[in-house]
Amino acid sequence: MAHIALPEGLPGIRGPMAFRPETARPLNEIVDVLLRGPHSLTPGERELIATVTSAENDCGYCQTIHGAIAAHHLGGDEALVQQVKTDRDHAPISDKLKALLTIAAHTARSGRDVTTDDIARARAAGATDLEIHDTVLIAAVFCLCNRYVDGLATWMPDDPAFYRARAKMIAEHGYVASTVAQPQAAAQGVGR
Repeated sequence: MAHIALPEGLPGIRGPMAFRPETARPLNEIVDVLLRGPHSLTPGERELIATVTSAENDCGYCQTIHGAIAAHHLGGDEALVQQVKTDRDHAPISDKLKALLTIAAHTARSGRDVTTDDIARARAAGATDLEIHDTVLIAAVFCLCNRYVDGLATWMPDDPAFYRARAKMIAEHGYVASTVAQPQAAAQGVGR
């Protein structure tokens, strides 16, 4: 049960965002820019950064929904997402992405845990300054989102089909769509 009265039937971050939509819009705008905007990293790679950060923070809802969105972008490969969360060093992903995910995981613990060696490893694997910057920013934004979701004790569905369906909608419509008036957004099935 949530710590405050949130709109019924809206799991995870959706309940708090419907409770205070004027703060939801800017949060969703930055997430749209970071995860869906033009970039040298694919949307699937950026969703993996959000997923790993959320897993490091043990935020069940965020790691599950963003893992589902990552899997959607990666051709439905849920096993890859799980492996990235539990054993990224042996996952079949690029060395660059492994290095960026390490930076994200370290940022999740504390920004001060990101070392010059982490940055050097990412650069040696071909990461650009923009990719390093955006990895840290994605991780920082998702630390905020993880604490928002868990700090209000929001609920999460158990059914994996829910997350797959939401992932498809978010991949097609984006995050900003969830800042639409909540009844309309719920009817359209958009938002996180």
